Amino acid sequence: MNEFRSKQVQGYKVELGSVIETPKVGYHSNTSQEGIFDGAANLQEAHVFFSIFKALFADLILSIHDIENSKSFFKSRSYGEAFEVIEIELGFMYDVFYTKAVLVYSVEGAILRFISFVCIIFVSVIFFVIEKQAYSEENIIITYILLAGAITLEIQAVVSLLCSDWTRLWLSKNKKAAKLLHPVILSISSAETKKKWSNSMKQYNLIRFCLEDEPVQCSFLHNVPMYKKGKIYKKFKKHLYMDLEKVCPELKEMIFQQLLEKSERAKTLEDYKRLCAHKGDWVLKNKNRINEFGWSIGEEIDKSILIWHIATDLCYYSDDMKDQNSVKHQNCINSKLLSEYMLYLLVMCPFMLPNGIGQIRFQDTCAEAMVFFKETKFKGAKEASKEAREELLDVSTDILPAKIKGDRSKSVLFDACRLAKDLQRLEREEEWDNQKKWKLISHVWVEMLSYAASQCPRSQHAQQLRHGGELLTHVWFLMAHLGITEQFQISKGQARAKWIVQ
Repeated sequence: MNEFRSKQVQGYKVELGSVIETPKVGYHSNTSQEGIFDGAANLQEAHVFFSIFKALFADLILSIHDIENSKSFFKSRSYGEAFEVIEIELGFMYDVFYTKAVLVYSVEGAILRFISFVCIIFVSVIFFVIEKQAYSEENIIITYILLAGAITLEIQAVVSLLCSDWTRLWLSKNKKAAKLLHPVILSISSAETKKKWSNSMKQYNLIRFCLEDEPVQCSFLHNVPMYKKGKIYKKFKKHLYMDLEKVCPELKEMIFQQLLEKSERAKTLEDYKRLCAHKGDWVLKNKNRINEFGWSIGEEIDKSILIWHIATDLCYYSDDMKDQNSVKHQNCINSKLLSEYMLYLLVMCPFMLPNGIGQIRFQDTCAEAMVFFKETKFKGAKEASKEAREELLDVSTDILPAKIKGDRSKSVLFDACRLAKDLQRLEREEEWDNQKKWKLISHVWVEMLSYAASQCPRSQHAQQLRHGGELLTHVWFLMAHLGITEQFQISKGQARAKWIVQ
């Protein structure tokens, strides 16, 4: 198996390396190139790391020198630059996996493109000057339309090629060509480069789904009698309750700072590998809350996601109920965004999470929530949402839910109510306030996101590049660049001494 994988990856490396000459390990771009166009230095750095870290997608291992070089670079950069470099790297990866970049951005590709364009122009000119009396007017018009379409497609292909990161990379490394093509460089720098990542994340809210708080997408069904009982609605109900939110800079900064802090605290290679296994317990231990909340971070990540998602939702709206004029601080907003993003992964992309019974737990929790909500008389969507959450927070959790329901249901609804109450009680303690509470919650979510990212199959990370990319994939790649990965090894010579991070 290893022999087969080695042969397979050798071919993979040759193919990737044929796009542009692979730079040496440890190379760092000259920042003087930045004057050519914005982001030239980051583009060069991204290509350097791409040539090294592409091995992760083949489930191969990196050398410790690769990790050291990468970590030293990212430690000296801001969160914005770090995510920009990661996005460019994954853009290169997308091009190699799902486009003809290997051929298009090579000498052979340029020659073939030129020949193709010249042939189309030549055919168009010939057809324009020849006598066309033997042809019908309809055929002539159709031919002109086809030729015009072919020319348009060729021009579009050339423009896309000139605006690509591969061309920008080549120009940043060739000063003479850059000077000769200065007008082209200006057009490239001013043109909006097509991004491979949508820079957004989908959201899913369990309580809204259970309350059937009708989404905007369902408004056209108002005139359909009993549409809620229709087969179409039942089949696509899950999809109708998804939202889309931008990944805000503040969220990126929080993720980067927490991963950087973890990376800097690790002292040995074993520490780095252990960081991949934390699902929130690392944060709780640092805050001295593991004894109080450790029960909510179990062995199964899907259970933890559901419990913390509902608890986060209840705490979020509980703060609204206490003071409707209060402005949400960023940790609170980040917590809600990550909470609903992780539930989206659990419900709609379970293949990206470790194997478990997440779908069963979600269905059982929804069933129990719907039964509970039916007992409340609702006056409207907003009032129903408020009432439902208030009643959940009022549920008595003195007796552990597991002792009441036993193994009959996998629902975690009332476990989440218990967690929400415990989190709300933190504000009553002397050293805690609302901001510290939400800082704890947001950091737990970042750690669960990191754990899910490291456990997601590499093939799924690659597949998601086709659909605009996932925040999960960017976090996984960033973790690897900071050394938080299990995919590296120590050579025999290095194994004699203990590797200490400076």
